[in-house]
Amino acid sequence: MKVAMVSPYDYDSPGGVTSHVSQLSKGLLKLGHAVHVLAPHSMPVDPKYEDPLLIPLGRPVPIPTGGSVARLSLSWWLSKKISMILDRECYDVIHVHEPLAPILPLVVLEHSKSVNIGTFHAYDDKFHVHSLGRLLVRRWQKKLHGSIAVSEAALSHVDSNFTMDYQIIPNGVDIDHFAVKYPPIYELKDGKTNILFVGRLEKRKGLKYLIEAFLKLKRECPNIRLVVVGPGDLDKESQYIMGASNSEDILIAGRVSYEDLPRYYSSADIFCSPATGSESFGIVLLEAMASSKPVVASNILGYRSIIRDREQGLLFDNKDCDALVTALKCIITNPDLGEKMGISGRETVERYRWSSISKQVEEYYLDRISSVIL
Repeated sequence: MKVAMVSPYDYDSPGGVTSHVSQLSKGLLKLGHAVHVLAPHSMPVDPKYEDPLLIPLGRPVPIPTGGSVARLSLSWWLSKKISMILDRECYDVIHVHEPLAPILPLVVLEHSKSVNIGTFHAYDDKFHVHSLGRLLVRRWQKKLHGSIAVSEAALSHVDSNFTMDYQIIPNGVDIDHFAVKYPPIYELKDGKTNILFVGRLEKRKGLKYLIEAFLKLKRECPNIRLVVVGPGDLDKESQYIMGASNSEDILIAGRVSYEDLPRYYSSADIFCSPATGSESFGIVLLEAMASSKPVVASNILGYRSIIRDREQGLLFDNKDCDALVTALKCIITNPDLGEKMGISGRETVERYRWSSISKQVEEYYLDRISSVIL
């Protein structure tokens, strides 16, 4: 098959959807399919570093969306170029990620003569397309021949606004990238218990609750350290909490390359994700599980689909600092329990291997193609 992957997001900016598109594209290539990625591209295209799968379409601009910032192309003038590309390439399948997001997915669907598959990733209406009215987006929704949701959380959200038949096919993880025992960060292996956070430093990721819980816990367990990995700046509340206390054992590592990220997981004793509720899935949970680390995570729908409480980790009530302190302390004071959870997580994560996810997507393509032909 010849497949076009379409993403509304800047292909040069890290994020869950971009990672999903990149890894799924590689998985489909390994299955023998031809794949192109159609996406906005913020950096000048350097032939030495160019992704051979990428067809860049427009320069993205930052758009504030529901506690985050999305980098999207808003250029309707690309319509003619997109039409020419689709006519020239004659794709068997056009797989549009966040198909109702502005503007690239909508333009592609407008011109597509292929079998169109949409994958819904989000757990909230970050682009307010639902509030624009169902009739307005129905035109593009009708162009979809198949719809995928990455989780029960994503399905519950999109199905409440646009009722269709959805297939749940989750995100995947490059298990081999994280399961290999990379050398830890030297400075972090000094006998302290390292609690790791990975994610953008955005309010919805709940980092302020982890910082507050860490500072409370340190009074009882002084030999601990919090390591924060991810792009962005701390919100004002987190800065205030740190400024009012002794925060010398909080390391803000900033943006870390994908190649170096496994070293931080290797250095960690516990992984913590205190997201506040807008997560449809938890790719970082999969990375931690692939690294055999116990997980402490907020008890939200997007995370409950991945881990079971007291099996792969511990779930705590969303935004409850005291509950988070209790969960972290439980693993810190019971290292055997943490090791057991890490082993369980490593076993569980196998079902999310990208080779398996890619095969599920391939089978869904074939099913939708046969139904359209019939």
